[in-house]
Amino acid sequence: MSKMEEPRPTAMELAESLLARRVMLREALPGIIRNLQAEEESILPKMKRAIERHEKSNRNVASLKNERDVLQKKAATLLNDLKNIRNEIEESGGMVRLDPNWAKERLEEKLTDIENRIETQALDHKAERKMITMRSNLLKENERWLKERRDSNPMMVTYVSKRRAMAKYFKEADKIHSRMLDLVERGQPLHQTRLDLEREYSEIRKQLDRARELNSQSDAAVSFWEGVIESGFEKGAGMDLLKNARSVEAGNVASFAKKTRKKPAEEVKGEDE
Repeated sequence: MSKMEEPRPTAMELAESLLARRVMLREALPGIIRNLQAEEESILPKMKRAIERHEKSNRNVASLKNERDVLQKKAATLLNDLKNIRNEIEESGGMVRLDPNWAKERLEEKLTDIENRIETQALDHKAERKMITMRSNLLKENERWLKERRDSNPMMVTYVSKRRAMAKYFKEADKIHSRMLDLVERGQPLHQTRLDLEREYSEIRKQLDRARELNSQSDAAVSFWEGVIESGFEKGAGMDLLKNARSVEAGNVASFAKKTRKKPAEEVKGEDE
């Protein structure tokens, strides 16, 4: 006999099959729930530790960032003062006498450009380290320049002092920035571990909630299909199933579809009004 000729199962055979599945599910659910609870108890401490480690790393990064920002603000204030002093010295011709190549150096502008790029551009860790190295090299050149010119001009005493202080703040800020980048890089695996454990825990919770829901409905589901098999489809719970089946055969919409069918836009609009 071909598959096309195989007899279709009767309604009662389907009901018996559904009852058997419901009974099997009712028997299996307690064990499933216990296993899921054990998984939840196992992963919860791991997830909490991962969250704590990640948040501690973030706090350390934030603390270093605050320290760096304070130092860079101090350096930026001095940088602005230096621009004003330099303008006065340039107007007096002092810079030209001291160094004919001054106009080419313009250290403050270079430092400002680097600072703006660090603060405003979305640089990766390698690019930020490159900016820090560039600034460090500029400050070393500046130190050599200052040693040669400290006492060559009366206004240069103030200029040299402020410039040296600015360089110190930037160097300290760069050291802290490097430490911060190291922490950020080490924190990336912590972040990924936290995400993985949180996703796993969330999935276990969803499965556990669903298993508990099914377990709470198991006795009623088994009783329902037992009633259908005992009483048939002409009365009891079977009567509702038979009525719905005949309605569908006649071309009507199933009762569950009627309950979930969306209301027409006109009805929704009327209710809103």
